[in-house]
Amino acid sequence: MSKGLFEIPNNWYWAILSDIGSIAAGGTPSTKDETNFNGGISWLTPADLSGYRRKHISHGNRNLSEQGLKNSSAVLLPKGSVLFSSRAPIGYVVIAENPISTNQGFKNITVYEPIFNEYVYYYLKANKRLAEKNASGTTFLEISARNFSNLPIPIPPLPEQHRIVVKIEELFTKLDAGVDALKQVQAQLKRYRQAVLKAAVEGRLTAEWREQHKDELEPADKLLERIQEDWKSKQGKKYKELEQVDTSDLHKLPEKWTWANVKQIGDVITGTTPSKSKPEFYGGEFPFYKPTDLNAGYFVKESTDSLTIEGISNARLLPEDTILVTCIGATIGKTGLIKKPGASNQQINAIIPERYINPKFIYFLCISPFFQNQILSKASSTTLPILNKSKFEKLVLMMPPYKEQEIIVSKIERLFSIINESELVLKSELKRAQSLRHSILKRAFEGKLVPQDPNDEPASFLLERIEAEKAKPKKSKQMEMF
Repeated sequence: MSKGLFEIPNNWYWAILSDIGSIAAGGTPSTKDETNFNGGISWLTPADLSGYRRKHISHGNRNLSEQGLKNSSAVLLPKGSVLFSSRAPIGYVVIAENPISTNQGFKNITVYEPIFNEYVYYYLKANKRLAEKNASGTTFLEISARNFSNLPIPIPPLPEQHRIVVKIEELFTKLDAGVDALKQVQAQLKRYRQAVLKAAVEGRLTAEWREQHKDELEPADKLLERIQEDWKSKQGKKYKELEQVDTSDLHKLPEKWTWANVKQIGDVITGTTPSKSKPEFYGGEFPFYKPTDLNAGYFVKESTDSLTIEGISNARLLPEDTILVTCIGATIGKTGLIKKPGASNQQINAIIPERYINPKFIYFLCISPFFQNQILSKASSTTLPILNKSKFEKLVLMMPPYKEQEIIVSKIERLFSIINESELVLKSELKRAQSLRHSILKRAFEGKLVPQDPNDEPASFLLERIEAEKAKPKKSKQMEMF
């Protein structure tokens, strides 16, 4: 009898895994010899279980040949065996739907007849942390066959094992339905967020307000004219007339709105990285923004790296309310509005809006479907998508009158606040569902999920029969299929 981890009912019994079944690991034949593969023997690796949600499994991405099985330490496990990934990562659990083999990343148990394999399946799913505590390793944790064999398991009477599994699945089915409903609402909120942005940049969000204040609004093209006049004054003879937006393929805008490109509404700066060989450039008071720092989106004031005054002098100090847009790689289009002056790396293009432009409006416009679709369509089609500064400056924007920009921002903020609060509630409920799932499993294996039946044969009798089963002759490497 194994030492118990917690109190269990009197008619239960503490055992270890090797008490209740045959333990087998797996193996991999030489991958240099293709004749070891592509046969008729199902073969699993832990990678085959990444994202896998079903209880049973019939095959992985590759099969072994008879030769491959013979030339490796893999064994053919019978249908019903419980397969447990023992490294990279620890804790995936499935039941073999048919005879199957695994690589060395598994420790598997073929339970003896008086034990219900689905009970063992749920127990192992519930005890990933117990397995990890008994694992070791430097590069990655792995639980050895010996330690896996010695994992303690509480054994109820056989009828109760079945009742426990039925109850777990009944409760999990209800939980899954609830989680699916929560996730559907999450997806709807995400779509609603995009719909709000789309309505905002198309003028529909402020249509009623605009009609009520149309006589008070200065046309947006006047804003652009003032910006150009400012630039002419500052740049003198160096000033160059900007290329006008081609509106032939663009939809009609609301009254007093106009089309512009990014270059017309502010200064565009591509970031740079000060020399890493000079430690005096790093570790100062100025944030050094990278794409991963833009997750905060609307209110970015922290970064994982920072620059000193010497480092900033080798970059470009970006003021508060600069809009940063990632323009290279898998995170292309990720956008942030910085609230603390700093610098950005070369993966980011920064927009410093002129004083006649509301930076919050530009941020919302940059994360809208209209602008994001432009980024993706205009990016160079290479191994990594890239949108250089020249192409970025030509991206098209809708420009409302300044006062309407402020109203649009106010309406988006109010609606997004409601969405954010709803998302927090959903996140909390999903977390609670996960906790409830753990609680169900905990109660199940403490004997508290279903009532005990005094007429059930005590689990100790099962173990006696298991001992008799274990006394049978050992099976060969290729275990019996039937």
